[in-house]
Amino acid sequence: MSTTTTRDLARPAPAKASKAKPRRGLRGSSTFNFWLFTGPFLVGLVIFVYVPIGWSIWLSFFEARFTVTPDKFVGFENYRFMLDNNDFVGSLGTFTVFAAFIVPTTWALSLGLALLVNRLRFMRAFFRSVFFLPTACSYVAASLIWKMSIFNGVRFGLANTVIGWFGVDNIAWLANPDPPWYWLVILTARLWLQSGFFMILFLAALQNIPGELYEAAAIDGAKPGWQTFWYITLPQLRATSTAVVLLLLVAAYQAFDEFFNLLSKTTWGRPPLVELYYTALGQNQDYGAGSAGAVMLTLLIVIVTLFQGKLMGFGRGDESK
Repeated sequence: MSTTTTRDLARPAPAKASKAKPRRGLRGSSTFNFWLFTGPFLVGLVIFVYVPIGWSIWLSFFEARFTVTPDKFVGFENYRFMLDNNDFVGSLGTFTVFAAFIVPTTWALSLGLALLVNRLRFMRAFFRSVFFLPTACSYVAASLIWKMSIFNGVRFGLANTVIGWFGVDNIAWLANPDPPWYWLVILTARLWLQSGFFMILFLAALQNIPGELYEAAAIDGAKPGWQTFWYITLPQLRATSTAVVLLLLVAAYQAFDEFFNLLSKTTWGRPPLVELYYTALGQNQDYGAGSAGAVMLTLLIVIVTLFQGKLMGFGRGDESK
């Protein structure tokens, strides 16, 4: 009987994998994809941010009353005029004090809320949403609620009702600058509006801290609570804390909505942006002086934020130092 073997039979050569041909032309180019997605945003940034900034700087050196296309060059006259304006200079000083108070207060409240929510074992998502919800509220709407319902100055207002339980007379919270109760109204409104947002930033940073650090600290005899917070948690939050402080500083000097709506047209307690609003859009419509004030306000914000960033070590790569 004959046997047949296939050992020596020629086997067909395996088919070569076809190499994918690279796509040619603009559609296959990463450069094209980059400009396709970022181009519209860059165009909007240039048109709506950089061009107005450059135009404002240009207007600050001209006499621009009732026009944005002036032809009379006045040099630094608008800057001298704004520096001689006691209301504008006073608003810069007042809001430096305001920033010195609201920034650490908001920082501490946001960090405290983040620590509490992070320690929860149940309903964490619920409380995170509850504290974050005020961030979605408009500053204008919140200001009107604070002005017309909570601190409206009459005995039926919420604040006056509460203090009335303790025998305290009604307080005109927003009608009198002496004593300046209006600061309490503004500070509580701002804390309620922005603490939730920064709480989320701190909460994300807390969840990124390795648990091994706390385990090693417990083995070394560190007590849970203040000791671990001061030597482990807080150093690990340095980068987030720096970013939060810088954002709060910029937001403090750019305050506008709550002051404009709470204090209406009063001449006291105006922030710099409200002063610039009345300078540029008031009866005289002095765009040159308003632009000069805006440039000086921007420079002040840059100087304060750079100093604060340097003080807190902004830009360091190692957070443990």
